[in-house]
Amino acid sequence: MSAPFPASGLCLKVDNLDLERGGRSLIQGLGFELASGQALLVRGANGAGKTTLLRTLAGLLPLQSGQIHFSGSAWEQECSLAVQSHYVGHAEALKGALSAKENLEFWALMLGGSAGAGLSCTAALESLAIRHALDIPAAYLSAGQKRRLALARLLVAPRPLWILDEPFTALDQQAQSQLRKMIEEHLAQGGLMIASTHVALGLAGTRELYLGERS
Repeated sequence: MSAPFPASGLCLKVDNLDLERGGRSLIQGLGFELASGQALLVRGANGAGKTTLLRTLAGLLPLQSGQIHFSGSAWEQECSLAVQSHYVGHAEALKGALSAKENLEFWALMLGGSAGAGLSCTAALESLAIRHALDIPAAYLSAGQKRRLALARLLVAPRPLWILDEPFTALDQQAQSQLRKMIEEHLAQGGLMIASTHVALGLAGTRELYLGERS
C-alpha cells in the first residue's frame, strides 16, 4: 500500500492551546510538535481532557484559543487538518443493518478512498482478520469485530495523521498485534499518530504527553 503523503517533511505543531469542556478549563497553554514518522501517546487520569484534546485536533470540537499548524502534506493548501486526519473514537460509527463490507465501502467513498492509494475493502478486512464477516450485518458482530471494522477505515483511505482514542478497546491479543503492525507501517511511511491508550505499544521513539496532575 503506497501512502499519498511524503515520507518526510510533515510537521504538526500545537502552540499555547487552551481547551474547555462544559465551561470548565481542562488544558491551558499546551504545546507540542510532531514530525514525520513520530507517535505521541496522550496519558492522564479520567477527565483530564484526553478525548477533548483528540476531538479538537480532529476538528470535532471548537478551538478555544491557541494555534494548530500542519505542514508538509500535498493537501495542505486545499484541505483542513480534519480532512487530512483519521479519527477513530469510542463510537464505532457503523450502520447495524449494513454488512461489514457495505459499511467499509460507505466509509471508503465518504473519505475519498481511491484505487492505488489504499487497500480495497476486502483486503482491509482481511488485514484485520475479519474477512469471514464480510457479508454479516454489523449489528451481529462482536465488540471486537466492530472495533476491527472501524479500524479498517485507516487502510482504505490513507491519511497523514491518525488520531486514535483507546483503539485497543475490545481487541484480543491477535488483533492488538495486527493494529501495532498497522501503526508501525503507517509511521514507517512517514505518517504521524496521536493516541490515547493504556496499552503499551512497544514502539521505539514514541513520546508521551501527560495531562493533569500525576498521582
